Amino acid sequence: MMTDYLLEILVFQLAFLLIYEFWLQKETFFNLNRAYLLATPLLSLLIPFIRITSLQKTTPAIAFQNLSDKTMVLLPEVFIGNRAAETTASQIENDIQLNWWLILYFLGATIAFGVFLYKLYKLEKISRSSRPIKQKYYDIFEIPNSDAAYTYFNQLYIGDRISAEDRKQIITHELVHLDERHGVDLMLFELLKIIFWFNPLMYLYQSRIATLHEYIADENTVKKSGKKQYFEQLLNTAFGTSNITFTNQFFNHSLIKKRIVMLQKNKSGKLKHFKFLLIIPVLLLMLTYVACSQDDELQAELDLQQYSYELGMDKSFNSDPKLKEQHDKYETFLLNNPDYVSWATIDYSKKQISYSVHPKTERVPEGYNPMELAFKNGGTYTMYINLRDSANTGNSSATITKSQDSGNNMKDVPFAVVDKAPAFPDCEEFTSNEERKKCTSEKISMFVNQNFNTNIGKELGLTGISRIIVQFKIGQDGNIAEVRARSSREELKEEAIRVINSLPKMTPGEQNGQKVSVMYSLPIAFQTK
Repeated sequence: MMTDYLLEILVFQLAFLLIYEFWLQKETFFNLNRAYLLATPLLSLLIPFIRITSLQKTTPAIAFQNLSDKTMVLLPEVFIGNRAAETTASQIENDIQLNWWLILYFLGATIAFGVFLYKLYKLEKISRSSRPIKQKYYDIFEIPNSDAAYTYFNQLYIGDRISAEDRKQIITHELVHLDERHGVDLMLFELLKIIFWFNPLMYLYQSRIATLHEYIADENTVKKSGKKQYFEQLLNTAFGTSNITFTNQFFNHSLIKKRIVMLQKNKSGKLKHFKFLLIIPVLLLMLTYVACSQDDELQAELDLQQYSYELGMDKSFNSDPKLKEQHDKYETFLLNNPDYVSWATIDYSKKQISYSVHPKTERVPEGYNPMELAFKNGGTYTMYINLRDSANTGNSSATITKSQDSGNNMKDVPFAVVDKAPAFPDCEEFTSNEERKKCTSEKISMFVNQNFNTNIGKELGLTGISRIIVQFKIGQDGNIAEVRARSSREELKEEAIRVINSLPKMTPGEQNGQKVSVMYSLPIAFQTK
């Protein structure tokens, strides 16, 4: 999202700047051009947030979605081959790499701010070494052994080597900068350059508006001193300058030719003002683009709504053909579109669960924990669920278990509300579901780590990391059943299945006093050095 926003800013600012370069720059309505150069970079920052409803399709809704009885608890990954510590370090390294762009941005902003402070220091140093000449509305600082001339906010700096005759015209010129508050314009761009230091267009904007400031000051000065005398002074001068970008400099040699050319131009006619009308279609194009980009997002949300539905905690979608059809449609979409995830929102007061599909990049609300939903055919998708006590435990597991009602019909029961979670031997003593799940998860991981044949990697000639996904069920009798595995090597699959099948008998889960089955998914990372 931030990348899209920055790209939009660059494109919009470039469009506005090109209009100025090829359409407005040569005209003599300087104050209008000044307003244009001040407004358009700021407007470019705002346009991406402007939404005109007439340019959009109507609105969106939040989609809700469904869940399956084939899903399973995702256990933490088991690391085999002393990989745990290394993987943790690698994971931390990856997390740091994800922040390199942010680190680079703040580094650039810090350097830009440092340059800005250095410029202020140079001005302060010059001020301390200059002789102040107080005036009523502004201050003049006479710089010793210098022929420079420039302004900074309400301060005018002029070298003591400038003759009294030239000084009069220079002060007249520089007072225009003070009266028009040109220093505020330049300071605005200095701040924008700190924030958007990576944007070269900010530097171009500042350069163009500094040139405009000189045109405005020249235009006002010649009205008082006459063009001929003023031209002679510009052409014959050899005065120095101080390279500080937020000061208005009288003798900037690179601008003198442009200033003379502009002074010799005839005034632009009133009809030329209609050139600014070009901004209207350009603005409409920009706003339409922004609206359409949002419209695509809204349409995507609207499309996702077709998969939505809600399910009572004590209900089964199998009892309603229409709900079952909606559920199948929902799961088919998630299985075929890995860029989307599901959100399961449990309303404990209403005993109801709402399922919704969202782009993977959308920010997940606080309090929702991830859960991998896996199927017997190998398909998976991710769901985020707001378990009641997840905020306290940090546990990220949830699933669907099966229990039988009084009519011996199977019902889908969210794992979040199972009375007792399955327990590894020695974990039965815990009365809290979260403690039982945590203990069982740790015991299973330890068992797999201790019993997995670590020599198999060398026997197969493997190097690096191999990953295995194992799926299994803790049945109603506590025995391990329906063990399946996926891996790039058949031998690794067989070893993983062997280890899981050797797990000890568990205490089965319970719901409403009846034993239920729970499916699990266990990722294994196996390293061969």
